[in-house]
Amino acid sequence: MGKCAFLRIPALFFLFGVTFSCNKENVSEEVSQAPHAVKLRVPVNFPPVLEHADNPLTEEGIELGRMLFHDVRLSGNNKISCASCHRQDLAFSDGIALTTVGVSGQALARHVPVLFNLAWAESGLFWDGGSKNLESQALGPLTSADEMFQDLNVLEQELKADPEYVKRFAMVFKDGIRSVNVIKALAQFQRTLISGTSKYDQYRRAGSGAGLTESELLGMNLVNSKCKACHSGELFTDDNYHNNGIDVAFNDDHEGIYQGRFRVTFNPLDLGKFKTPSLRNVLVTAPYMHDGRFKTINEVLDHYQSGIKISPTTDQLLYQNRGQAGIPLTQKERQAIIAFLGALTDHEFMTNKQINNPNE
Repeated sequence: MGKCAFLRIPALFFLFGVTFSCNKENVSEEVSQAPHAVKLRVPVNFPPVLEHADNPLTEEGIELGRMLFHDVRLSGNNKISCASCHRQDLAFSDGIALTTVGVSGQALARHVPVLFNLAWAESGLFWDGGSKNLESQALGPLTSADEMFQDLNVLEQELKADPEYVKRFAMVFKDGIRSVNVIKALAQFQRTLISGTSKYDQYRRAGSGAGLTESELLGMNLVNSKCKACHSGELFTDDNYHNNGIDVAFNDDHEGIYQGRFRVTFNPLDLGKFKTPSLRNVLVTAPYMHDGRFKTINEVLDHYQSGIKISPTTDQLLYQNRGQAGIPLTQKERQAIIAFLGALTDHEFMTNKQINNPNE
């Protein structure tokens, strides 16, 4: 879907069943159409992507997931869709530190994460990796009292009352409309949300677009030397968890969500570690950190330069100031880093009509 989303590959277009009468005069033909398998079209500078045999991508499944992603019937009050908190024009983030959009109207305890390049997320989702994959992840917001707060049995009945959904689910899944299939369709759609057409990508795929400016090139080299240990590879994330020194203590309020990865592993070495977000589209996905505490990218740079707090699990990668915590930067270097981060903004992705609300 879009320039770097997926490539359609024909699968079993029709399965024919032919029954002949004894005298061969009457022939009846039963025709059933199977969904069309697709493969993700991976940008050439991206790593290979793993396939999910238990939820293979199909053209019809992806489109069904797209419809569901934008459907308010997925919420208990029929007012909130996935897209309510994951806006395409903000690279599927929401621009809010702690949203109150959910059914309860209460502020969430964590910042809404972005939804792109999740086909490569293999070490868990949510800020602490509390879900194994996109399929299990969807259960969280769908059923949470402070988010969509939907009864899955009610959701099934609502969707079964819609003939269009009945037809589409039957096409994609043998057992039709079931909550597990809602989740699978959502996951299929989200795996196609690939952001890989930024100015930086044009530079990397030499000859396909404008090059980087002198300042952007300097910023790229600085990111490579100072930030790439965590924001690594073409995805600009190591898909791992780090304590980046934003807190000293990590209490267990609200079921331990402030404790980071420790909440999942119960390993003391994981206290305060949160998922490394991608630097792609970072200038349009403010505010920052798992709780949205930093409003601007300059506040983020201030933190890494002189605001790192020391705890037993503060990542050693941050000790870049002659053995002390901090990442020294001149004003010119800060400006260059911000310039390069701007080159990671994918405007084509954020305006791609093939992944927007199908009802618009």
